Amino acid sequence: MSDLADALWHSGWYRFARPLPSPNFGPRPAGAQIDLIVLHSISLPPGQYGGDEVQQLFTNRLDWEAHPYFEKIRGIEVSAHFYVRRNGELWQFVSCDDRAWHAGASSWRGRSNCNDDSVGIELEGLEGETFENAQYETLASLCPAIAQAYPTAFIAGHEHIAPGRKQDPGAGFDWRLLREQLGWDGAMFPAATLDA
Repeated sequence: MSDLADALWHSGWYRFARPLPSPNFGPRPAGAQIDLIVLHSISLPPGQYGGDEVQQLFTNRLDWEAHPYFEKIRGIEVSAHFYVRRNGELWQFVSCDDRAWHAGASSWRGRSNCNDDSVGIELEGLEGETFENAQYETLASLCPAIAQAYPTAFIAGHEHIAPGRKQDPGAGFDWRLLREQLGWDGAMFPAATLDA
């Protein structure tokens, strides 16, 4: 790890994220290459922003009876490495050295089980709706920081690694803007996003 990466990371925890450890993680397989960033979108209840329900879900503290929608997801144990609020605020739930439970059944670059070798970033939002400039600004600093610490070669949406099963972050996500902000080679992105 470079000196800059050492300054930004401590045991897989990013210096500029607000830590809130989740119990929903496990070890990565031996020899895992952490070379994929997966972007998701989430809001609880769907389409409602600003509450603490996502943090509660990722730490197994969500009150299942607080909203009728929560009955549909009662008992699930999930997490992501990062969560980006609408205002750009960044939370971290799992060390990037560990395996967060964000991708489920998935496949990318000829490998299945993307949880094994990816970093999951949840954006507060709803698939198909747009995201805030502050969220793109956070991604524009977070993704390069991840790439300084891990051998990042790809970035994709949940919809790309689990097509037909997932649709997030969806059509409202501006892949062109993210590519411009990151300045990364187009080969790192899903082909479907290059015309976006």
